[in-house]
Amino acid sequence: MASTLEVVSQVAQSSWAKTSPWGKLNTPIQPSSFTSVMDEQFAKDIQEKEEQLVSPVRVESVAVDDATETVSDLLLAQMLQLEYDQEHDLQVSAKEKHHNKNSKVAISFDNFRSVHPALCEDVEFQDDIDSEDDGETCDQSPTGGSSGKKKRNKRSSQTTPTKHDPYVCGRRHVRIMEKFLEASGDIANEKDDYTLSNSVYNCLKRHSMKEQKYSHKLHEKKEHSTQEQTLDPRTRLILFKLVDGGVLEEVNGCINTGKEANVYHATGGSVEGMTIPANCAIKVFKTTLNEFKNREKYIKNDYRFRDNFNKQNPRTFIKVWAEKEMRNLLRLSRGGVNCPEVVLLRKHVLVMSFIGTDHNPAPTLKEARLPLPKLESAYDQCIKGMRCMYQKCKLVHADLSEFNMLWHDDKLYFIDVSQAVEPTHPASTEFLLRDCRNVCEFFSRSGLAGVFTAHQLFTYVTGIEVTSNCDEEFLRQVASYQSKEQLMLSKEEPQSYPFDYFFELTQPEDDSSTSSSDDN
Repeated sequence: MASTLEVVSQVAQSSWAKTSPWGKLNTPIQPSSFTSVMDEQFAKDIQEKEEQLVSPVRVESVAVDDATETVSDLLLAQMLQLEYDQEHDLQVSAKEKHHNKNSKVAISFDNFRSVHPALCEDVEFQDDIDSEDDGETCDQSPTGGSSGKKKRNKRSSQTTPTKHDPYVCGRRHVRIMEKFLEASGDIANEKDDYTLSNSVYNCLKRHSMKEQKYSHKLHEKKEHSTQEQTLDPRTRLILFKLVDGGVLEEVNGCINTGKEANVYHATGGSVEGMTIPANCAIKVFKTTLNEFKNREKYIKNDYRFRDNFNKQNPRTFIKVWAEKEMRNLLRLSRGGVNCPEVVLLRKHVLVMSFIGTDHNPAPTLKEARLPLPKLESAYDQCIKGMRCMYQKCKLVHADLSEFNMLWHDDKLYFIDVSQAVEPTHPASTEFLLRDCRNVCEFFSRSGLAGVFTAHQLFTYVTGIEVTSNCDEEFLRQVASYQSKEQLMLSKEEPQSYPFDYFFELTQPEDDSSTSSSDDN
């Protein structure tokens, strides 16, 4: 205890007293000129003097006997402060150890310590000679010279590595990439001490983000689109609601696939106030426009759906397309043309009557292989149906062929009328002439005699007499004929509207009174 008091008293009397700002100066201040103040050597001399005054004093740790007593309060306070500072440094060391843990980049808390390292009993001074010997050394080239590349000392105490250190960044990039290797099944060698540069890592990261975005886009497309024989969640939800509502009893498998829709067989249910056939056909329109991209020309110039046309949204566009087929089928049914009967429409799902027997769909005219008598009957029903469709229903099929006509119970049924347009459509004459050519070519190839030519069938369907064999001249004459008809209709007297009729009914008494006054 006595030795400790002596050491502390020496420190108090020597260094602390000399550095006290309230103490008296032993030597008077010597005046100096401005030139000497600005001199660099003069500034260095003053700095050296100040460092000598405040140079730390190394105090050796001495065992203190608790039984020894002292009378000086100053020494007691200094001893208590020393113990308090040591406890504070222990807490700082514990926080530093907890914060760094096993990290390769350690953060020092030395700035928060209050006791000089010379006074700490737990500090172990290590010789830096070994670290200097194990420091940065140059690799020798095979010729004996220096290659210019230095080995990296991971445990060098000379410089503290940061997060921007190339080696630290490279190892962190490797650890991140090893996670992908483990996920893919490839196990990396832990003994390989290799790094990954920032440029390579950034390139791999951009590629990974691009692939991830593409995979999400592809997954979104698969989940929210109907392709081939699959149904997306929205379509399945519509079918579930139809089954729960009693409209359908069950939905069976796919019976036909096309470029614009898939057709499924279903068993009809029972709903009050609604006539549902025993066998139904569910037509689910595909929500992708990849296979049938030219739908725009069939619906853009149709005044019935011009306001609802939106090519940017496939869901809205397909909904309008399904609604168009429903309206065309209803118009054909009212006109007496053989076609499936509409049950209901839910967005892009159209429920119709099933044409076939025992869950087997009726064959198309291409697949029927009809004998000659039935082929003549089919031809007669086809041209009459086209004429009724044009003149009575005011529709042009626009895609009529042997693939869009069904043969069932010696009757011909027209299907797939979603692209059908009215005669007022700008391209209706072209569509009708193409339908006539397809029909005539099919029956001619089937061996039927006496088949109309395309122009003769066009004249039979429309009733327009045109004497031209060239398609361009033929269409030009038809267009001029239609323009003349519209001009003649515009020159006719305007029709009386119901408002005018009822307005005249309210004036009989006034007319009779005026006529009697004229007689008088």
